[in-house]
Amino acid sequence: MKIEDTRLMVIEGVDLLEHLQTPAVMVARGQVRFANSAAKDLLGAHIVGQDVRIAIRDPKAVAAILSETGGTARISGLSTGGSVWEVDCKVLPGGDRIVSLYDLSERVSVAKSHADFVANASHELRTPLANVIGYVETLMNPKAGGNEELRERFLGTIRHEAQRMQALISDLMSLSRIEAVKHEVPSDSVDMVQLAQEVAGEFRSSATIELVVNAEHAVIAGDKGQLLQVLRNLIDNALKYGKADGTVHLSVEVARTGWVLVMVRDEGEGIAPEHLPRVTERFYRADNSRSRAAGGTGLGLSIVKHIVERHRGRFDIDSRPGAGTTASLMLPLREN
Repeated sequence: MKIEDTRLMVIEGVDLLEHLQTPAVMVARGQVRFANSAAKDLLGAHIVGQDVRIAIRDPKAVAAILSETGGTARISGLSTGGSVWEVDCKVLPGGDRIVSLYDLSERVSVAKSHADFVANASHELRTPLANVIGYVETLMNPKAGGNEELRERFLGTIRHEAQRMQALISDLMSLSRIEAVKHEVPSDSVDMVQLAQEVAGEFRSSATIELVVNAEHAVIAGDKGQLLQVLRNLIDNALKYGKADGTVHLSVEVARTGWVLVMVRDEGEGIAPEHLPRVTERFYRADNSRSRAAGGTGLGLSIVKHIVERHRGRFDIDSRPGAGTTASLMLPLREN
């Protein structure tokens, strides 16, 4: 290939790179000769003219870039502390190199979340299953199985653990269904005042529920089944972790800004500040032993958060040790 043809290819390549949203640089004789706007935003405009070993301070990436045949390398922390990037180097005729940088952070994060989710779900199921198997094997022993008192106690434990697994599987399936439709905006008309009255009525036979509303109606575009699940989960949590025989406070407030605020407050011990940022994570528990004893699966607040986000709303948990916990959600009112 003639030198003029090679130069023309380089010029055309530079013009093409400038229009890419992917960060890309051109390296010649170990120096960065050109960087498109995306690369300058990522690495800084000062990299043009720098030695590539200074512009990209990663031995694996530099080795791939300076290799005679080019190559790829995965590096961490190029943009932010937890970011993951792939550096891909292609060698052009004449020896110049085009280096593209691909942000894999979201893909890696999603893959890690899925792996963690499977591991946590497996662990949560494995523990009660192991208990069930252990107690069943004990009951199969004629000596233990013939003891009526021991038999009743063991069967009660088996039933409890089976119900725990059943609740966990139910929540896992619920979370899966919610995620499957999370991009579909609900369109049915749902009156949050009416819904709150309905749910409060369900619990009043076994608990003290105080309901306060400031309007006759609060109609939103929503999925009634999912919103019922939200209120039931929040009231159930308030009863589990609130003060024994305490009151659960449920309120629905219509604001002039076009939003409806729904709050569920308990009178329990509250949650320590260090736990608050993580309470909506799947399987996260501020108090493992207390949550399991109360029958919690560790998925309730995660389900609530997903449903509220699907309704284009906001969900928040506010709590102080000794002062109870308040769960609040804001949902946009339906326009007339």
